[in-house]
Amino acid sequence: MRIDIITLLPELIKSPFEASILKRGIEKGIVEVHMHDLRHYGLNKYNQVDDYQYGGGAGMVMMIEPIDRLIQDLKAERDYDEVIYMTPDGETLNQGIANQLSLKENLIILCGHYKGVDQRVRDLFVTKEISIGDYVLSGGELGAAVLCDAVIRLIPGVISDETSALTDSHQDGLLAPPVYTRPAEYKGLKVPEILLSGHAGRIEEWREEQAFERTKKRRPDMLKD
Repeated sequence: MRIDIITLLPELIKSPFEASILKRGIEKGIVEVHMHDLRHYGLNKYNQVDDYQYGGGAGMVMMIEPIDRLIQDLKAERDYDEVIYMTPDGETLNQGIANQLSLKENLIILCGHYKGVDQRVRDLFVTKEISIGDYVLSGGELGAAVLCDAVIRLIPGVISDETSALTDSHQDGLLAPPVYTRPAEYKGLKVPEILLSGHAGRIEEWREEQAFERTKKRRPDMLKD
C-alpha cells in the first residue's frame, strides 16, 4: 500500500511513522507513506495556500489551486483508490472503515486546516470524508495519523502475530475481553481459574462471554444489531 498525505504541517505528522508498528510496516516495505507539503504548490512568491472566503466570515480557507496541482501530479504517476479528506463533519472513523481501506492499494489523505477547504476541492477530488470524532482540532494531521495507524496495522505482515488484529475490540462487534499476565495473584487480585485450566474451548467461551458483558456495560449501542 502507498499513502500520500497532503499537509501544511509535515513536521507535525512525521513522528507517528517513526516508531512502533507504523515504522515496522514501512521498514518491511509493506507500506509507503509520503508527506507532501502543500506550500510547495502555493501561489505567487509567498507560496500562498489560503485565502478569505467569499461572502465574508471569520477564518481563512485552503484554496483549490494548490491542492488541484498537487493531486494532479500524484495522479499522473498512479491511480488512487480513494482521496480522503480529514474533516470534523466527515463520516466517523470506525473499524469497518479501517478494514475496508486496508484492502486498498493507493490512498491520498488531505489534511484540512483553518476553516477547511474550498468546497470545489470536495466536489472535484474527494471520494471519502472521515472524522475521528465530534470535536475540532487545529488541523487534520493528527486525524490522518490515527487513520493511518488504524489501517496499516491491519495489512498482512505488519503485525507479526496477524491473528492479534483479528481479536481487537470492534472487529467482531464487541469490545475485547479482559486479559492477564503473570503473576497469577497480585495484591489480592487473582487471575480467573478458567484461564489457568488449559482447556482451550472453555477459555474461548469464557472470553466471548466476557467480551459480551463488557460491551453490554460500556457500549450497549454496539449490541443494537
